[in-house]
Amino acid sequence: MDKVSCRSCGTCVLVEKYSDQHTSVQWNKAAEAACTELAAGGLRTHTCPALRASIDAAVAAGDLTVSTRDIDVRTRGRTLA
Repeated sequence: MDKVSCRSCGTCVLVEKYSDQHTSVQWNKAAEAACTELAAGGLRTHTCPALRASIDAAVAAGDLTVSTRDIDVRTRGRTLA
């Protein structure tokens, strides 16, 4: 997973893109507390449009790649001891 920061509020999350439609976002407590969209929507809100736009921009800029799944996604191709 790669770090992506929201261009609106600066919240940093871990992201993995598996296709144009499939994005996995890993939130931590600090990111949940800092996201202005999540704070406004409470627990019912599970997505942030500003972060989604930031992820799309990272993909367009080449900073975040779409996984081809030709490697073990659990290790991203690394060998675990």
